[in-house]
Amino acid sequence: MKPSHIEHIGIAVSNLDEAIKYYQDVLGLECYAVEEVKDQKVKTAFFMVGQTKIELLESTDPEGPIGKFIEKKGAGIHHIAFAVDNVNEALTAVEQKGVTLIDKQGRKGAEGLNIGFLHPKSTFGVLTELCSK
Repeated sequence: MKPSHIEHIGIAVSNLDEAIKYYQDVLGLECYAVEEVKDQKVKTAFFMVGQTKIELLESTDPEGPIGKFIEKKGAGIHHIAFAVDNVNEALTAVEQKGVTLIDKQGRKGAEGLNIGFLHPKSTFGVLTELCSK
């Protein structure tokens, strides 16, 4: 498994509308998509910066992963996502190298991607997401 590029950087926010305004009005970026991923209890907004996406994440449920993250750590960088050819193969490969997985199999994420997360205790404190089309 070798990532081809950084797919996106996920940033947890308390208020998606306010965060979108900052990225548009202050940084001059264009929000090209807003999407709710119901099974992850999150609403997302996407921006392109060169070849990399920024994904803003607002919890739709305080008991969801982003709600719990913000309660524990506050708003800020949540995860980094790497593009791979096949999420399931990549998850198997990293698990065989001793990495603890959050997801044993890929699942559907925003923008129709297949995603799987690696536990930050195995990735030097960085929640890592693997993504494939």
